[in-house]
Amino acid sequence: MKNFVLSIAIILFGFSLASVYRNRNKNITANETSVAQALQESTPEKSIIHINSAIIASFFKKYPNLKKYQSDVSALYKKRNYNSIWYDHKGLIEFANLLYSKANQLEEEGLKSSLAYKDKIDSIFDEESTDDLSQTDTELMLTSMYVFYAKKVFHGIDTNKIREVGWFLPRKNLSYENLLDSLLVDPKLLSKNENQLFGQYYRLRDVLKKYRQIEKNGDWNPIVADSLVKEYKPNDSSKTIGQIRQRLAVIGDLKQDSKSNIYDEELMAGVLNYKKRNGYKKDYIITSIHIRRMNIPIEKYIKTIMINMERCRWIAPKLTKAEEYIIINIPSFKLLFKRNGKIELESSVLVGNNMTETVVFSSNMSHIVFSPYWIVPQSIIENELKEAMDRDKNYLASNNMEWNNGKVIQKPGPKNPMGQVKFIFPNSNSIYLHDTPSKNLFEYEYKAFSHGCINVKKAKELAILILKDDPDWPLERINEAMKGGKETTCVLKKKIPVHIGYLTTWVDDSGEISFYNDLYLRDESLAELLFSEDSKIN
Repeated sequence: MKNFVLSIAIILFGFSLASVYRNRNKNITANETSVAQALQESTPEKSIIHINSAIIASFFKKYPNLKKYQSDVSALYKKRNYNSIWYDHKGLIEFANLLYSKANQLEEEGLKSSLAYKDKIDSIFDEESTDDLSQTDTELMLTSMYVFYAKKVFHGIDTNKIREVGWFLPRKNLSYENLLDSLLVDPKLLSKNENQLFGQYYRLRDVLKKYRQIEKNGDWNPIVADSLVKEYKPNDSSKTIGQIRQRLAVIGDLKQDSKSNIYDEELMAGVLNYKKRNGYKKDYIITSIHIRRMNIPIEKYIKTIMINMERCRWIAPKLTKAEEYIIINIPSFKLLFKRNGKIELESSVLVGNNMTETVVFSSNMSHIVFSPYWIVPQSIIENELKEAMDRDKNYLASNNMEWNNGKVIQKPGPKNPMGQVKFIFPNSNSIYLHDTPSKNLFEYEYKAFSHGCINVKKAKELAILILKDDPDWPLERINEAMKGGKETTCVLKKKIPVHIGYLTTWVDDSGEISFYNDLYLRDESLAELLFSEDSKIN
């Protein structure tokens, strides 16, 4: 009997134990399933929006005013295997909001433009909007907005159009795909990206903000000059002096406005700085010319800054990354020779007049010619020399010139307009840098006197600096070659990039802006392209 009871107990215990293990395994399985589901839900999908070429074509048919962006949009999706750009498992990515914000602040980038169907884009970011775009339409609308923004800010107007305004510097190539990749990795590049934009662009953008604030503050008060006063000089006293002081304080040439109507030493320093920034002769005399310049409406200055920001969009940043290079800005009449990021030489230059404009382009300097011959251009022979020869039969001989195979050549010497040295960088415009015997011309504020070539005030110093590390050309040999006995050519061991540009504003390293005269009246023609009605909505 005892054994029977014990057997029953053992059997019952076995059933109980099996039941416990069954329930325990059930719980473990349930927990594992729950964790797996959680992991699956937390893993972002590669693309939750289905895009293909047919959907893209349908979108641009539905929104025809965006069709100009279709090829670039298609290329973006093709590179990404038609995966979504703007969505992850949580919804729109944060970068979409950032891009939308920047696209709504294009005026800060010196632009007056907005994307077509802006109301549709606004609705994407407006939680209360009743205009519900489909996810595919939202996706493609945002990609169109990206291409629009990148084109406007990082590329600028079309290459053919910039050639219409006389700009032939090599233009950078913009890859919308690579740019987007970099922006998604580092969104801060949307605000400042010096790999894509010439550094001067961002300096101009900072000054644009300052000038717009001046406009907003209403501080651009007119300066009223006395018609009987030809000029103002130190120690003069006049209400006009007080108005000039106020203007110079507003734009930063003076630290403060003392409200004094006396032309004192403080104002003298401010006037000198103003003249230096704006290409005037550095003295303390204020004439009606200077007052007229100060009275240009601030809207005009703002427009000029915006125009030059556009020019900066065309410049490849790599142009100024070379170990050494020469840059000439035509409106400022200035040449800079930079080596290892530092300015080795700054020189005044003479540029082409309105009839023979200096061309904007880049090339590589390959030769320096000492005591050069001058082969007189046919245009000068026809327009100038023939008339001079008719008046004076000995004109050629008295000017050290001679006929040579149907051309007029002037021998080296003090009358040769090439001076002691010229710098050759092959180009189809027959333009080069050279010295000049007419040094007095550099004393004028207006320096557009040449036939298109660029006359360099410090030509000898430039040659010496370029050849500084060439043991074959010590200073003694350079001086001897410049004496004018015969033409001597030096082939450079390393070519030097030469960039000739046209910027009517420039911001220096300290943040001060200079404004230069629009010599060839190119600002207005560019403004028409930039601010025309067609360009405002794209």
